[in-house]
Formats: sequence, structure tokens, C-alpha cells
Amino acid sequence: MASFLNKRIKLKHYQHALSLVFAIHETNNNPRLLNNITLGMYAYDNLFDPKTTYETILDLLSAQEKNIPNYRCDAKNVWSVIGGLTVENSLQMADILNNYKIPQFIYGSFEDTIRDKPNLPFMYWMGPRESTHQMGLVQLLLHFKWTWIGLLVSDDDKGENFARKLIPLFAQNSICLAFWQRNSASHYDLSNPSVERILKLMGTILSTDVTVIIVSMDTDLIFTVIFLLEKKIELLKSYFGKVWIMPPQWYLSISHRGELIGTNIFHGALSFSTHTYFVPEFQEFLHHFKYDSALMHFFCLFWQGAFKHCKHCREEKLDELPEIIFEIDMSGESYSIYNAVYAVSHALHGMHLTRQRAMWAKGNFDLLNIHPWQLHPFLKNIRFNNGAGQEVVFENGGFPTGYDIINWVTFPNHSFLKNKVGEISPSQTFSINEEAIEWHRTLKQVCICVAWLSTSPPFPGADMHSQTGEILLQCKEGSLTMFYCALGYLGFLSSISFTLAFLARKLPDAFNEDAALCVKCPEDQYPNENKDQCIPKTISFLSYQEPLGIVSTVSTISLSLITCFVMQTFLKNWDTPIVKANNQSLTCILLISILICYLATLLFLGKPEKVICLLQQPIFLIFFSVAVSCVLAKTIIVVLAFMSTKPASQMKKGLGKKLGSSVVVSCSLVQVCICIAWLSTSPPFPGADMHSQTGEILLQCKQGSLTMFNCALGYLGFLSSLSFTVAFLARKLPDAFNEGKFITFSMLVFCSVWISFIPAYLSTTGKNVVVVEIFAILASNTGLLACIFLPKCYVIIFRADLNSRMCLKEKRKHST
Repeated sequence: MASFLNKRIKLKHYQHALSLVFAIHETNNNPRLLNNITLGMYAYDNLFDPKTTYETILDLLSAQEKNIPNYRCDAKNVWSVIGGLTVENSLQMADILNNYKIPQFIYGSFEDTIRDKPNLPFMYWMGPRESTHQMGLVQLLLHFKWTWIGLLVSDDDKGENFARKLIPLFAQNSICLAFWQRNSASHYDLSNPSVERILKLMGTILSTDVTVIIVSMDTDLIFTVIFLLEKKIELLKSYFGKVWIMPPQWYLSISHRGELIGTNIFHGALSFSTHTYFVPEFQEFLHHFKYDSALMHFFCLFWQGAFKHCKHCREEKLDELPEIIFEIDMSGESYSIYNAVYAVSHALHGMHLTRQRAMWAKGNFDLLNIHPWQLHPFLKNIRFNNGAGQEVVFENGGFPTGYDIINWVTFPNHSFLKNKVGEISPSQTFSINEEAIEWHRTLKQVCICVAWLSTSPPFPGADMHSQTGEILLQCKEGSLTMFYCALGYLGFLSSISFTLAFLARKLPDAFNEDAALCVKCPEDQYPNENKDQCIPKTISFLSYQEPLGIVSTVSTISLSLITCFVMQTFLKNWDTPIVKANNQSLTCILLISILICYLATLLFLGKPEKVICLLQQPIFLIFFSVAVSCVLAKTIIVVLAFMSTKPASQMKKGLGKKLGSSVVVSCSLVQVCICIAWLSTSPPFPGADMHSQTGEILLQCKQGSLTMFNCALGYLGFLSSLSFTVAFLARKLPDAFNEGKFITFSMLVFCSVWISFIPAYLSTTGKNVVVVEIFAILASNTGLLACIFLPKCYVIIFRADLNSRMCLKEKRKHST
């Protein structure tokens, strides 16, 4: 029995090395990364042994693997090191690598306390935090209301640290431990005294009423425990299913016959796996992968273990292996290695571009002369897209990632399915899909009934139904008379309790027991669905990257370009009658105001800042007032021009630039004074809305003084109403190129937009408030532009024959 246990090979860990080969192959074939530079690799197996780890690192840093202390003769060109899988291996490697300031990428999970150590400045963490896993366990238990559990950990520092951090979290959330046991089995020797403790554990697992068991042990120790548990189940010929919550990096083991170990036991188990994205090119790479002579020594043992009966192993294909031997989907750890290679490649690429700019005159861009420590400034906060299209952002020397919650489904033919049923993010936001979970087939929750002793007692019934994957064995009532008596007495007690609670509802909180049990969440957190835990809110604002922001930006730029085109058209035809007839200077000011109002909408996008909030509303209000004042001035000029029909009329003297300029300046100056008073008393400022959206903190610009803001809007409404009234009265005045009708339509659109804006603004919340305001600005602006200027542009571009003095005289004669 011990012999075949010793021969087991961890085949699945070889995917880590294959993902490294794949990532280097992909980056070397990327024409936008490291032109004329080819990345290489060294692959070592430390066998999870500290002594081998130190020897391996020294071999890596020494030429021809001659380890000479304090000397580096013909050292290898090592720019970074990826490893290890465990915290212990990572620290052992860092003991040597830190002396050379070589970047080290850790692709396993890590402890927060280790990351914050000042003596480890050259380590980059690609895996998730252990605290994220621990909080995910607690949230998973609370979600299903599992408060009576068992805990199995390894008998070493790792297992003790795991229990030391997790048990206080259980106590804080009223989760009780039915049993807690540390286990060890050296080299899977079944004659070892520690196995006796495991055998006692078998009895505990099979006899306890605990349904949920959390495991924190390595895969080999789990293999020993499950192997013995299966033997025990075969003797008893019965097993009530459990919910096993397995550790990260765990996978189903296989026996010497190639069969899954624990197929019956682990059906429906849950585990946490490092979050990963699907990389389709990886499967194609595995399909065509054939190791060469350089990789033969590393992959030879793997190839022989995977393809037991092959004579020419290089002809075999990895994607033809059964899933119990080798999975072709990239695991979480492999995905972390994949991202680490891309991080190094982009850092080298950034250094190459920096050197290229600095040494352009010399023409020397030798990337091989760099030192590993020179990569750190580029790695600290690097941002890039990997080959899978996912954006990878380093924050404080690492890539923050979370865990996927995996549901393991096994089948009688010794195959299995890993089904993602939930996740926990780096910010510890928890989500799970209960309907997607497949529970153990024999999982039972027995209903224990307390029966009355007289007459007929309750008896087990045959009604069984599924309840969250558990079979609930119900109890029949026995004597209906006694059953109804018991229900009646329960109703009597409930009535008394309700009456007393109603009378005591207004007592101070110091005497209210329920008040002591409820705690209000802080403003930056919100309660979960069960109302038993506070979850941090996410920060939200209308950004340029989201769909609404993109649509707003594209619309603003497009309409601004159209305005520029109209302005250019009028400037090219500056001396033509249709431009002169309606006051050229007012037309130019109006177009500039419309353009600035369009561009002002860009201030409403992005993260609110102090300067942006100060400029956002005042710029929009002032230039909108200028635009409406120009419209009012043009309308007044049209009316006065019609009234001054006699050559000696005194009104004709008031026409011209002075009248238009005075109207625009006087009307706009009022709005400017209102905005100055607003900014000097209580200006807008960046703030956060904590309450309008559940689970979100909305960053937005607060108006400061609502009174001043409403005054500015009210004055703009007054100007618009006045312009609309004057334009409406002048709409039928007979004159060539009369703008009265066009201005009437434009002000009708303008006023309609802002009248409908008020209820829409008051009825929306969150980011939609900003979207409504942007839409109102764009729509009203477009109404002015389209109704006033498009008819003139049509005449200028397509009917140039109408844009002449002769046509103007004929129109005047006809109108007279």
C-alpha cells in the first residue's frame, strides 16, 4: 500500500511550467513587444524541499551551475524569477534574490503580514491574499447559515496559522466548531504513529452530525485521509454525505490504477481557486506542443507519468490526455505565471523605449546591458493588456486578484466537472449562484421531532423533497388533536409576546433588547441580503470608458465639429448678403457660444475634481446666457429694422453693432454677476452621494448654494422666455432673409427641452442625473444650431443664386 503512494507524481503542477513556455512563446511572437529581442527561460523543480530551493537559486545565478560563494563569474543574464507556489518557498528564494535585487513574482496566495515586511522590497504578488480566502469562507458559511462545522488542518506552521486567523472570525460571526484536528503523515507511511490520529478522525467524521467540513491541508495529506476514509466506508457500507470545503490549489488525486480518489466523498465539494480568465490560445498551444532537447530533462518525468505506454512520447498530444491526468484549461496559478511573464515583457519594453529616447543620438539600444534592479521602477505600477485581453494593473507591487468558488461534480466513470458557482473579489465582495450548485447525492438533514408522550407519537413520514441540495426527512403529526392543541398553545404564547412587545415599542434603546442586536452599517458600507454583515460600497462616477460616457463624448465632439463647419462656412461667405443681413458680429458670437456650450459637457464626465466642479456649471450657464442674449439681440434688430421704414426714422440710427453689443453685454453681465456671487459665497465642490444607489458611492459635484444655482437657472429661463416672446411676435414680418421664423422655432425647441428637463432631473438618481443634464445641454444647443443656421447654410452651399443683392431687392419688392 505504501509503495504505490510513494510513486505518485504531481502531474497537474507541470501545467505551471507549460504556461510559462506558452507566455514566453506568445510575447516573443508579439511584434509590438521587444523587437529583435527574444526572451528565454530556465525551469527548475525544487521538489518542495528547502535545501533544494536554495541550491536551485544558486544554480540559476551561477554560470555552469558552479556555486562559488561571494563570486559571480560569467553570471547568467537573469532579469526576473517566478516562484514559488507556497509562502515558505517564496521566502527561501527571497533570501538570496534580494541580495541581487532581482524581481521575484509569487504566483501562490500570500499573507498580508509578509507582504508588508520592509525587507522584501523586490517581491511582486500575483496571487490573492489569504485574508480574502478566509473572509470568503466566512461569507460562504453565513450565506448558507452553516454555523456548526468541522475543521481539519495540517500539523505544521501553515495549518496552525490558518486556524489561528480563521477561528476568531468564526467566533465573531457566531460560527461554532464541532471539532478541530491537526493531521500529519510523513511521506504517506501508513505505519507512522500520526496515522493513528487519522484513523480516530475517521470515526469522528462518520459519527458526527456535522454536515460541513473545512480542510486546510496539502493534496498529498488529503489523499491519505481520503484513502483511509474510503476504506472505512467500505467496511461500514454506509456514508452520509458531507459538504467538503477544500483549500486553494487542491485537485482530485488519482490512484495507481488511474482512478479518482474520493469520487463518492467529494461529489458536491466546494473549493476556492485563484480567479482566472479563459485563454483559448493556450489549448491550441498544448495541442501542438512538443518538447525539444532543451526541455527534455524537465518534462521527461512528466511525459513518462502521463503517457505510461508510449514508445515515442514526443508524438503524443497533451490535449488527448484524460482530464483526471491533465487539464487543458489554464488554472489560476498558471494564469498568474502567464501575467507575470507579460509584466516582465512590458517592463523591458518600457525600459527599451526610455533608453531609445535617451540614447537616440548614440544609436546604442543594447537591452542586454541592463541590470535586474533597473526593472523595479517600471514594475511598481505597470498597466497592460495580456494576451487574453484582460487589463492587468499593478498596485503597490502586485496584481490584486480574488478567488472563484468551484463546485466539484464527479461521475461514476472517474471523470469530473469543475463548475464555477461564485466568486469573491479582491475587495472581499462575495457572490454565489445557489441554483448552479450540485450537492452530494446522500446529503441529509434529519428533522428531530419532540413528541408528546400521550396518545400516538409522531412517526417518520415518507415525504421527502430537495431543499438546497439536502433531503429533508419530515415528521408526521400522529394525533391531530394533540397537534392542534400544541399549535393553539403556541398561538396563545405568540399573542402575549406581541402584546407585550407592542406596549414596549417606545421604550428607550437602553431597555430594548432588539436594539442591542442591530448595528447600523457605516456610510461607506451596506448590508448584505441576509442583513447580517456590512459590505464595502464600490466607488462610481460617469467615466469616459462606460457606454453612456462614450456616447456623450462622441456626440459632443461630432456636434462641435458641425459647429466649426458652420462657422467656417459663414467666414468664407462673410461679405455675402445672407450673412450681412442678420448682423455678422452677433452671428459669430452666437456660434462661438454654442461651440463652448458643447465642449462644456465634457466637464461633466470623469472623476469630479475641485477645479472641474468650479468650472462645470458657471461656464455652461454664462455661455448659454450669451447665446440666448445673441438670439434676443438678433430678434430685436429684426423688429426695429422693419419699423424703421422711413429714411428719416430715428430708429434706424439705433440699429447696428451698438444695439446688438449692448443687449448681449447687459443681458450676459447679469448672469456673470450671479455666478460670481455664487462662487464667492458657496461654490460647487466635489462630494459623494452615499445613499441614492445601493452598494455604490457616487462621486459627483455638489452645487454648493442651491439658491444661487436656482437663481442662475431662473435667469436663463427668463431670457429664454423673453427671446421666445419677441421672436414669436416678429415671426411674420415681411423681410428678405427674415430670421424671425427660424428664431421662433429655435427658442421653441430650447424652451421645450428645459421645461422637460426639470421633471426628468428631479426624478432620476445616481449617474443618470449627469446624463440628463448633458442631454439637455446638447439638445437645446442643437436646437439653436439647427433652426437658425442650417437653412442659411443650405442657401449658401446649395442655392448660391439666392445669395445675391439682386435676389435681395426682388424679395424686398415682393414683400412690399
